[in-house]
Amino acid sequence: MRPPRRTTAIAFGLLVVFLSGAVLSLNRIDQLRTGSTLEEVLYLSSPKVLKRLSLGYEGLLADIYWTRAVQYFGSKHHVGAEQYNLLAPLLEITTYLDPHLVVAYQFGANFLSPKPPDGAGMPERAVALMESGIRANPDEWKLYYGLGFIYYWELHDYVKAADAFERGSKRPDAHPFLKIMAAKMAQHAGDRETARMLWVTTFESTNDEQIKYNAAAHLQALLVEEQVIALEKLAQDYRDKRGHSPESLNDLVLAGMLRGIPLDPTGQAYTLMADGRVEVRRPDEIPFLTVGIPAGYKAPETPNLSHIKPELPNQ
Repeated sequence: MRPPRRTTAIAFGLLVVFLSGAVLSLNRIDQLRTGSTLEEVLYLSSPKVLKRLSLGYEGLLADIYWTRAVQYFGSKHHVGAEQYNLLAPLLEITTYLDPHLVVAYQFGANFLSPKPPDGAGMPERAVALMESGIRANPDEWKLYYGLGFIYYWELHDYVKAADAFERGSKRPDAHPFLKIMAAKMAQHAGDRETARMLWVTTFESTNDEQIKYNAAAHLQALLVEEQVIALEKLAQDYRDKRGHSPESLNDLVLAGMLRGIPLDPTGQAYTLMADGRVEVRRPDEIPFLTVGIPAGYKAPETPNLSHIKPELPNQ
């Protein structure tokens, strides 16, 4: 054996001994000290130092730290812990050592995001972890999906959720569901122009019939939302100018405020209620409505798309 090879073999052997000893020590300390967070035994907390000490075997060390992160989370979750102080550092070390260990970003963020005892209650750290994963793995569309889900579910930031889903939808082999989620989030955030653009793009870029029906239904709901908001504003303007409420939308026509009573996507005229709200007459035929819903109406759990035409509605 030539000297360089002998040196490499010795270094590798020492690395294995060191890593094996570290894992055994951590497990032994866990056994001796029930409930230990391991904060007192994670002496090497610097990812950069650990990478230098790995002697080129970053992947092996990353796997060990990822296993340790999973064990740490599992043990804390099992006892209903309120604090997971070591979780983020373990995940950051893992992904620094191996930036392409996608599973560590995906599941690690799921560990970090939820409130205790289901998780660490650190959605901002989860966002940072996912963004780090995206920088290292820009074509992994599942990372964008995970990021969007954190913004939506934990932070209730629908604009950023829509942006994450939209970014992910542009990656190679991305699931078409991401574009749907992007449009849903934009619509939820009240950004109707962006939502319309995304739904139209979804409709025109897919051959899946079910996705076309779904996009067309959401575009109809957007159209209703715009029309209802505009009609309710006109009714308010009528009250402000005349001192009393219009009895029907026909009063707005007679006052020259409307050219005619607009029809909803089902062909029915909107109805002006006594309290100034505008309602549709057949809400079951217009899924995904957020406005114009009759008082007391309860939408079915599964939207009925049988009345929807797989075509773009007239705006």
